[in-house]
Amino acid sequence: MGNHKDIDRASTAAVPVGVVGAGVMGVGVAQCFADAGHPVVVVDPRPQALEAGPARLRDGIRTARLLRPKNAPAGPGTGIDALPGTPERVRWSAELSALGDALLVVECAREDEPLKKEILGELDRVCPAEAVFASNTSCIPIAVLGSYTGRPDRVIGTHFMNPAPLKHSVEVVRAPTTSERTLRLTEGFLAEIGKQAIVVGDAPGFVTNRVLMLTLNEAAAVYGEGTADAETVDRIFQDCFGHPMGPLRTADLIGLDTIADSLEVLRQHTGEERFRPCPELARLVAEGRLGRKSGSGFHQYAQLTQHTQQNQTARGGVSRG
Repeated sequence: MGNHKDIDRASTAAVPVGVVGAGVMGVGVAQCFADAGHPVVVVDPRPQALEAGPARLRDGIRTARLLRPKNAPAGPGTGIDALPGTPERVRWSAELSALGDALLVVECAREDEPLKKEILGELDRVCPAEAVFASNTSCIPIAVLGSYTGRPDRVIGTHFMNPAPLKHSVEVVRAPTTSERTLRLTEGFLAEIGKQAIVVGDAPGFVTNRVLMLTLNEAAAVYGEGTADAETVDRIFQDCFGHPMGPLRTADLIGLDTIADSLEVLRQHTGEERFRPCPELARLVAEGRLGRKSGSGFHQYAQLTQHTQQNQTARGGVSRG
C-alpha cells in the first residue's frame, strides 16, 4: 500500500483520492479534487467511458472557466485550473485494484444498489484500512451502504450536485454508524476543495432528493397530461418562484434515467407508491431521451458529438453519466 499520510492531521492536502465512475458526476468530482492538488484515480470498467474521460475532464475545466464570474478569485472549488496540470493529476483505470493507495474514495456509480454493494465490497478488500468511503448516492441510505463493508464507521454520504465543479455546497449524510472522525475528515476534504459541507441525517433520499425527486416526477406528470408544455412548466417556477432553473430543465440536467432509478430506490426503501416514476418519465427513458446528455429529454439540446453521445447515453458499467 505504500507509506500513507496521517489523515487525522488538519490538512488533507495531496492525499490520494479515488473516484469510482467516469460519468458526468465522477469526472466532475475528480476535477474538484485534482484542481486542489490531489492525485486522483478514476475507475470505470467500460472502455468507452475511460476513452471519453480525459476529454470530458478538459471540457469541464473549460466550461468552469467560461462560467466563472468575472471578479471571482481562482482557487480550489471554483472549477478553475488554479494549480497547473489538473488533467495530469488524474489517472484512469478499469480495475478497482488501482485504488489500493486511495485514502478517500468517492463512489459515483449509477443508482443501483446491488452494483454499489459489489463495488463497496471490493473496495473494502483493496483499500487501506484507514480509507474513508464517501458515496455520491442520490437516495440509498448510508447505513445500508456501510453494512456492505467491514468499516461502516468510515462510510459517509457526499451528495455532490451537478455540475460538481461549479457548486459550492455538498449534502453530507451521516449515518448512525458513521464516526465523528469520518465526519470531521470529510468536512476537511470538502473545505480543502472549496466546498461547504451541509450535514444531514440518514434517510432515503436525505433532504435533497426526498423532496426534489417528487417535484420532478410531478412536473413530468403535469407535462405528460398536457396541462402545460415544458417551457411553460419551467417558466412558472422561474418567474413565479424565482427558481434559476425550472424542474424539467433540472431533470434534463440530472438525467432522466438517474431520476427514474432514484425514484425506484425511494419507493423500495420507503414502501410508498408516490415515488413510482410517472408514465411520461418512464416513456422518455425507454426511448433513450435522457436529457442533456443524450441531446433531448423534456427539451431539445444542441447535437452532441457522436463519441460523447454514445458514452453519455450508455447505461451499465458503473457510470452515472
